[in-house]
Amino acid sequence: MPYDDSPPPTRRARPLSVAAALAAVCLTAAGCGGGQEPGEAGAASPRPGGDAATSTAPTGEQPEPTASASPSAKPLPKGPLTGRTVVIDPGHNPGNRDHTREINRQVDIGTGRKECDTTGTATNDGYAEARFTLDVSHRLRALLEAEGARVRLTHDADRPFGPCIDERARIGNEAKADAVVSVHADGSSVGNRGFHVILPAGVKGGGADTSEIVKSSADLGARIAGHFTRTTGSAPSNYIGGNTGLNTRDDLGGLNLSTVPKVFVECGNMRDPKDAALLTSASWRQKAAQGLADGITSYLKG
Repeated sequence: MPYDDSPPPTRRARPLSVAAALAAVCLTAAGCGGGQEPGEAGAASPRPGGDAATSTAPTGEQPEPTASASPSAKPLPKGPLTGRTVVIDPGHNPGNRDHTREINRQVDIGTGRKECDTTGTATNDGYAEARFTLDVSHRLRALLEAEGARVRLTHDADRPFGPCIDERARIGNEAKADAVVSVHADGSSVGNRGFHVILPAGVKGGGADTSEIVKSSADLGARIAGHFTRTTGSAPSNYIGGNTGLNTRDDLGGLNLSTVPKVFVECGNMRDPKDAALLTSASWRQKAAQGLADGITSYLKG
């Protein structure tokens, strides 16, 4: 099927008050106690490599230009985020499918060992999660830079595979990022719809100690959840997080090893046809990027 991938006009991130962000979605005190799902990206069902193997751009899609994952050298405009550093972590890498041996290598996540990375999931029509995450990350970077933020991507499809989950955490740590957001899409069952934000649990063991970031990451995640639903119109997940849009996990190396505020965002379920129709729409991906940008801006200005 053809994909709408024409770049829509962008707009500047609109920082809103904490109250407005949280009022946009019912973020109750019921907790974020969804079940544990396998995989670093948090899929509720397996992410088969064969599905994600279709990593070339879909028919009619114009590939995004490849750029360095290093911070932009161009002068940034003065804005509300001047002096702030944000690291964006596009989930997976389109090249992972060709490097299964490397990405299956076990790495230390502080409380155990886990695969370096996975291929990610895909829609039933073959639109790969790795392509989705890069597209949204590029849009998010442009919005944040327009607000004056220094933005770094953990990768920009400029390496054969990876980075591994421990390196992704290290990139944010070494950048002394004010916020890190890992962009993903889920691979669950048909009928499971909506987004959710994964927050780090209190973990201490091995090389992991999240005690200093649990509270700040929860604040970042709540603000993103509120703005994401407000801007995209998508409801919080109906299958994870008790309708709060929030889920706390202790098994993700990208969170366990972080020493700076960090969350994962599962923007929707690629295996549900209704969600997939959104995720494959360029105009909706722009809304997703704007919702993320608004949440990040609200957190950084709070």
